[in-house]
Order: sequence, then structure tokens, then C-alpha cells
Amino acid sequence: MGADGPSSADTVAGMGEFGVIRRVTEGRVQPPSTLLGPGDDAAVVAAPDGRVVASTDVLVEGVHFRLDWSTPEQVGRKAVAVNVADVAAMGAVPTGLLVGLACPPDTPASVLDEVANGMWAEAARAGAGVVGGDMVTSDSLVISVTVLGDLEGRAPVTRSGARPGDVLAVAGRLGWAAAGLAVLGRGFRSPVAVVGAQRAPEPPYAAGPQAAAAGATSMIDVSDGLLADLGHVAEASGVGIDVRTELLEVHQRLVDVANALGADPLHWVLTGGEDHALAATFPSVESVPADWRVIGSVRQGEGVTVDGRPYEGPQGWEHWR
Repeated sequence: MGADGPSSADTVAGMGEFGVIRRVTEGRVQPPSTLLGPGDDAAVVAAPDGRVVASTDVLVEGVHFRLDWSTPEQVGRKAVAVNVADVAAMGAVPTGLLVGLACPPDTPASVLDEVANGMWAEAARAGAGVVGGDMVTSDSLVISVTVLGDLEGRAPVTRSGARPGDVLAVAGRLGWAAAGLAVLGRGFRSPVAVVGAQRAPEPPYAAGPQAAAAGATSMIDVSDGLLADLGHVAEASGVGIDVRTELLEVHQRLVDVANALGADPLHWVLTGGEDHALAATFPSVESVPADWRVIGSVRQGEGVTVDGRPYEGPQGWEHWR
């Protein structure tokens, strides 16, 4: 390390493309679904079901994360989590991850180490492997992850299957990441649990296949806000959805943070994204799995209401708006 920063040998440029690839892949443990991992022209991943669920997300520094707010390890975890949640929302289990990474030439090798450690750790938590990818130079850190999944013989749970009379339920936390963003935006770094939810979400991966097995009629990853994402389900299914606030969980920690910031914790729960909870509809209350909680119902009509009325104000995040 030099007086003004890392030496060239300690940067991405100093290691070179293939040196970086070796550094982030060698010695890593792959799950049984990885038949051929990094090191060849392409990976080979088992697909026992005969169908492959695929999704991709791009995380851009300054848009989806800030390195003065999050550690590189947390960024790596987040990059994996936001993608695997999409596969879980289809009722599938993740099998492999393909990573595209772009960064400036002077990026310290230690940053790449931490990003990779975070990605491998979160992939292991989800039961998948990092099986390949690509690396290029850019002006800022950009991470693109494509996740592959297996349906294990189940039909995919889409956004278009909700029917009037279904009950609406969620698995995972709502509002925590939004509260964490508000805290960080005010220049604070605590409470740790709230800030941590923004830095590295913890989606309920197993809840997706669980819901599919229980007969869920529709499902979605809550990435942009509960009301915004339920709007996609309502539109795709041609139904109306009503959320009941008395059924929502507003944790006391969120209430405390909201009181300190002069905010409304219910607004975070209804419109805050990035927790990557799962929302699904089920034919009856009895069919809702134990790890899920009922928060509303599906009705005739269109759009999403809260306690029977339209919700005033923004309902979630949308790029370019």
C-alpha cells in the first residue's frame, strides 16, 4: 500500500482480468447442481425439472448502493439476494448464478475480495453456486447477476393467477429497508438492524417454493414497494386487491425510528421496497402456509386499495420517475 492508496499490484488493473477471475473463484465450494463451474467457455448446471427459471438484475453504484453506506461484502450479498428473490417468487429453487462485473481499473483488490465473499456467502445461503460470468472496465462499480432456478416439478407461480375470493399474504419483512434508507439519508448509521436491512436484504427464499406447493395462485417479489408490486399482480390478473392495515405488521423498531425522524412507519411498510419479501395469493385462509401472514384479499375490479380506498401518494419505486 502506497502513501496515496493501493499500489498497482493491489488493484484490478495490476492483477489483470484472469488474475481477478482466479482470485474470486478458486477454492470455492459448489453445490451438486453445478456440474461444471467457472474455468471453461460456459458452465453446466443441472436442470432436473427440464425447465429453467431465469432472471437478471443490474446494480449500479450510486443508484442501488453506495460504498460509503455499505461494505463491499454487503453489496455482494445484496446483488445475489435481489436476484434469487425473483426465482423464489416463481416458486423455484435457485441452482446457479452468472455474474457480470464492471469496475474502474484502480479498484482495490480488497474490494473485489469482499464483493466476491458476500456473493458466495449469500449464494450458499440460497443453496446455489456462482458458476460463471464476465468482467470489464467501467467508470463505476456495476454488478449484473443472472440467476437460474429449478421448479422441481411444480408449475411456475406467475403474477396472472389471482382470482376474486383469494386471500393475500406475505412472507418476510416489509418497511425495514425503507426505514434504513431514511436513516442513512439523514447521516445516521443506527439502529443497526434497520440500516442492515437496506444494506443487505434477507429474502425468505424457502417461502416461494413453500407457497407454490401450498397452491398459491399468484406471487411476486416485493422489490419496489408492496402497493406498487401488488399493482402488477392486479393488472396481470385482471382483479382488484385490497390491503388491510390492521393485518400488517408494523414492528416497534420501525415505529421508534419513524418517531425519531418524523416519518410514518405505515408508509414504509406499504410503499418501501428492497426488503424483497414475497407477496402471494391463495385460494383460502386454510391454504396459507404457516410462515406466511394474511394481509388482505382479492376482489372483483382493478387496482390496489388500502382499507377499501385508493392510497394517496407514490406507491413505490419506479426508475426514471
